[in-house]
Amino acid sequence: MNDKGKDLKLRTKKFSIDIVKYVETMPEGNFKFTVGKQVLKSGTSIGANYRSVCRGRSRAEFNAKHGICEEECDETMFWLEVIMETKDHNSTETKRLHIEAEELLKIFVSSLNTSKQNLK
Repeated sequence: MNDKGKDLKLRTKKFSIDIVKYVETMPEGNFKFTVGKQVLKSGTSIGANYRSVCRGRSRAEFNAKHGICEEECDETMFWLEVIMETKDHNSTETKRLHIEAEELLKIFVSSLNTSKQNLK
């Protein structure tokens, strides 16, 4: 694995940890139980799925796992937007996490597009 891959592995892991810490700070209640759980699931799965990308045994598997990372980033952005537009308890951190999710999404989209171009 090259340095970019290692850096992205660390970056997605840090994002997962940041998401966990963020959800832990949400006030208890139905909102945290429902929306917090959703952002926790999608936000932490990005790093786990990227680790699978790094272990891809074929180009097709690599592309499929990248697609999952892309979907999870987009879903995480959705839930963070819901939080920002409803019960934002920590707007600075919510915005920061949203920006990071968007940057990760751009990386995954670019990587997936490059991989697909190389197949042609």
